[in-house]
Amino acid sequence: MNKQTSFVVGLTGGIGSGKSAATDIFASLGIDIVDADEVARDVVAVGSQGLLQIAEHFGEQILLEDGTLDRAALREKVFANPDEKAWLNGLLHPLIRSRMQQLIMESTSPYCILSVPLLVENKLTEMCNHVVVVDCPEVLQLERALKRDGSSEATIKSIMASQASRKERLSAADHVLDNSTSLNALSSQVSTLHEHLLLLSKA
Repeated sequence: MNKQTSFVVGLTGGIGSGKSAATDIFASLGIDIVDADEVARDVVAVGSQGLLQIAEHFGEQILLEDGTLDRAALREKVFANPDEKAWLNGLLHPLIRSRMQQLIMESTSPYCILSVPLLVENKLTEMCNHVVVVDCPEVLQLERALKRDGSSEATIKSIMASQASRKERLSAADHVLDNSTSLNALSSQVSTLHEHLLLLSKA
């Protein structure tokens, strides 16, 4: 029987910082990834308890014809309504946390990466033994996010404003990956950090 992983490395970074790129490099090194974005999709998949409760609360019109969640419609419902947003978060956050804990328990690599965009904001650092922040200057975050997402500058800036500040993220970090230059430079840093984390996870 494979040994369960108990050493959890939280990985976070602001929009456009390169968190996904760093996560992919860890995965290529054979490390199990628990991705909060994927978990958030899973807990509202067709047939899930989460989706059933959302449909009961907001009505069947919140579903698309194929029975999946109409995310755009849901965003509209909660965007300008703090009470509805609070209700939704109250439903989803415990489901997401429970599923992440289950996936961590099932992990068999020497350590696992818990990849969460809002790790600091949602106080999920308490689930981690070690916190890694992928960092770059905010001007670069904006530039990269604009290229990648096709969203407006105002939208990207509002997302950045809703996230923890760069200073807040860095103050929560045990280790910082500087992603202000190239993917090769990031890859080299991840490889070095990987060796360090292998030692830490054995301690």
